[in-house]
Amino acid sequence: MRMLRAAIMGMVFLAGVSGIPSEGQMGQPFPEQPPAPGRPGVEVPPMGPSVSPQIQARQAQSQNSERQKRLIADTNKLLVLATELKQDVDKTNKDVLSVDVIKKADEIEKLAHSVKERMKG
Repeated sequence: MRMLRAAIMGMVFLAGVSGIPSEGQMGQPFPEQPPAPGRPGVEVPPMGPSVSPQIQARQAQSQNSERQKRLIADTNKLLVLATELKQDVDKTNKDVLSVDVIKKADEIEKLAHSVKERMKG
């Protein structure tokens, strides 16, 4: 009986001690960092006083050129997907709509939204 009581008390003690987090485990919460200005997901390189205006202008021109290339590639892809979608719809029955047609329409919608957002920025 005594051993049973000692075993139970030991288990209760261990359960109590292990349930209490130590000071090192609790830690301080990290402060929230304010979001960077501009569009979300787009990192802006730091432009400190050491960067000359000519370099800034070249960087901006390079970024615009890359954006334009991506827009052209994405709009070409949109055209191809839309043409394929029309061909697929023409092949389907008026009562049955293919899952592939729906998937292609979703892909077109996502790509069009991406192009629209890129044009804004």
